[in-house]
Amino acid sequence: MSITWIMVANASQAKLFANHGPKKGLQFIKELVHPESREKTSNLVSDRSGSHTGTGHGAFVQATDPKHHEAERFAQEVSRELDNGRINNAYDRLILVASAPFVGLVNSRLPELVRSKLSEIIDKDYTRLPVKDLAGHLESYVYL
Repeated sequence: MSITWIMVANASQAKLFANHGPKKGLQFIKELVHPESREKTSNLVSDRSGSHTGTGHGAFVQATDPKHHEAERFAQEVSRELDNGRINNAYDRLILVASAPFVGLVNSRLPELVRSKLSEIIDKDYTRLPVKDLAGHLESYVYL
């Protein structure tokens, strides 16, 4: 029996579902949440400067947008979850459904062995859809 995992995500939430074959529907597996991605930028940065020692000479480091940094952290967490499933042979096929630009962040962090199981990438944010509605949107990709 072929198992398809469907990861539905945005920068602050990811829901993992499995389909165990034709007419088996979607089975909820787990949810990952990253509330830091929803924080205001002002809440993610500190007003205090860090302690500074040394000569004062150093390399210039480009500042990273705090919200983008949090999205990158969560994309890495989602990627690890998908890789753990692959390591445990929990799925044969993967469908990634995520909002732009988060879909690109996740995809760029997927190990090659996970990417080899990736059959579809859908650039949509379906995280708020009830399972029944989600199934309707995915029926052209997997026989539910």
